[in-house]
Amino acid sequence: MPSEVIDQFSVSHLRILDEAGNVDEELDPGLSREKLLQIYRAMLLSREGDQRMLKLQRQGRIGTFGPGTGQEASSVGAAFAMGDSDWLVGAFREMGARLVRGDSLTNALIYYAGYEEGSLLEDPSARVLPINIIVASQLVHAAGIGYAMKYRNERAAVVAFFGDGATSQGDFHEALNFAAVWQAPVVFLCQNNQWAISIPRSQQTRSRTLAQKAIAYDIPGIQIDGNDVLAVYKATRDALERAYAGEGPTLIEAVTYRLMMHTTADDPTRYRSEDEVNEWWKRDPIPRLRKYLENKGYWDAEQQAGLEEEIRQQVEAAVQEFESPREYQPDTPFDHVFGTRHEVIEEQRREFLAHLGKEAADA
Repeated sequence: MPSEVIDQFSVSHLRILDEAGNVDEELDPGLSREKLLQIYRAMLLSREGDQRMLKLQRQGRIGTFGPGTGQEASSVGAAFAMGDSDWLVGAFREMGARLVRGDSLTNALIYYAGYEEGSLLEDPSARVLPINIIVASQLVHAAGIGYAMKYRNERAAVVAFFGDGATSQGDFHEALNFAAVWQAPVVFLCQNNQWAISIPRSQQTRSRTLAQKAIAYDIPGIQIDGNDVLAVYKATRDALERAYAGEGPTLIEAVTYRLMMHTTADDPTRYRSEDEVNEWWKRDPIPRLRKYLENKGYWDAEQQAGLEEEIRQQVEAAVQEFESPREYQPDTPFDHVFGTRHEVIEEQRREFLAHLGKEAADA
């Protein structure tokens, strides 16, 4: 018998706002002036916080962290599309989204200074999971949370952030498979920043797009310009509406770029060219949105200067709060290894405290 075509597939690319601030009027989501200015402020705050943290790390005042400079649109745009009851499940490069959803810059500083207390939100009802370092492991949690919300008939969804490197991990595929089978309300948002530490996108997968990985699980997949905050907002909002309606998960590939190092322990000049980075600086999402706001008559140089000063003061206040005296017990992590105390862990606790005591005595 001759072979026959069972089905055919395609992947769409969405872009609304170009580098010059020109917008496709037919695709423009029609956000209000107030909302657009809120988005712009959040992106600028994320960038300033990022740069301040980089200085703090170089001064030895916080530990290693992963800058999100260049990826503000894919983080902030998605966060503004979310509803109040939605869950944010992130990795470690979504500070903009976390700030939008109620986390604080002070918490980020505390966390990257080595204190898990930085994961405690001021509002315990906020649906934001802690920073996740283990690549892709947060995605199975996202699928589980989505299933739980569906089971409880909640009109809510999960937005799960991850990088392109996560698509090479088993947890990514398991999460998409279960979410698809359960038709769980999860938006999987891949921030394709072209590099998984030092491994380029071309050496991770032969797939022409990352969005097409949705096809294997029979869920919608779309590729978007991840430096276009309007495209990010629209794609995320459309996916959330599908999720609310019981139509299951969506995979979004936001094509963006990590303009800085993978983490502050990394030297990107060893594996990528200056010309490549300079080309992506031309696609920086923040000037792009600013040009759009100026074209609409919503923004000018005087407002920009005022906002920059306001944000600098906000960031400095967060740093001062972070560096104010606080009492954290150094052995607290031992409390959370198991649900109850265990003698082996308690022995390790005693050794740890004894070592700290010896260091203090030797100082």
